[in-house]
Amino acid sequence: MSISRRGLMFGLPLFLAGCSATTVNHQTNYAALPNEQFPMKQVPIDKIDPELRRQEVAYASNYAPGTIVVDTPARRAYFIMGGGRAMRYGVGVGKAGLALAGSAYVGRKAEWPSWTPTANMQRREERYRKLAGGMPGGPNNPLGARAIYLYRGGNDTHFRIHGTNQPSSIGHAMSSGCIRMMNHDVIDLYSRVQTGAKVVVIQAVA
Repeated sequence: MSISRRGLMFGLPLFLAGCSATTVNHQTNYAALPNEQFPMKQVPIDKIDPELRRQEVAYASNYAPGTIVVDTPARRAYFIMGGGRAMRYGVGVGKAGLALAGSAYVGRKAEWPSWTPTANMQRREERYRKLAGGMPGGPNNPLGARAIYLYRGGNDTHFRIHGTNQPSSIGHAMSSGCIRMMNHDVIDLYSRVQTGAKVVVIQAVA
C-alpha cells in the first residue's frame, strides 16, 4: 500500500507525489566527523542499504516545513523542507505494541545525551534495572550521538528520535518504542529540526 493511501486511511493530511531522489554524494553524507565530542569514523557506504541512505526526495504534503513525518511501516522518516521536497532517512522503529502513534512535538534536543531506562523498561527486563542510575553519553550509549525528545501537552512521552550504537537495527522493528537513526543521520536531522516542531508518526493499518 502506498504512503498516500495509508495517510488517507488514517485521516492524515499527507500525500506523496512521487519519491524521486536528488543525486547526492552518499559517501560525503557518511564521512568521518572528527569534530564531534566523540569523533566518528566514516561509515563504509557499502554497509548501508541504498534504500536506507539519507537523501532528498520529492515529497508533496500539506505539512509545514520543519515537520518530521515518521512512516513506521516503511521504516522511513521525512523532514519536510517545503517546495514539495523532503529529506528522507531510514529508521528503526518500536516492536509491536511499543511504538508511538499520532502527533507529538519536539520538546527538547540533546547532543550525546545520557540515558536512563524508563520505569516500564526496568519492570520488563532485568538488564535495564542495572542502569536505573543512568548511563552517561558516549559511543556506547543506546541514544547515540543525538536525541530529539517527543512531548505532548507539555509532558515528556518518553519516546525519542535518537542515534544508535546498533546500526544493523535500522530498517527493523526491534526497539523499545523509540525511533532509531544512524548516528550520521540523526546529527543531520538534529541540525535541521527546531524545538517545538511537529512530529507525526504513521502506524500500520489494522
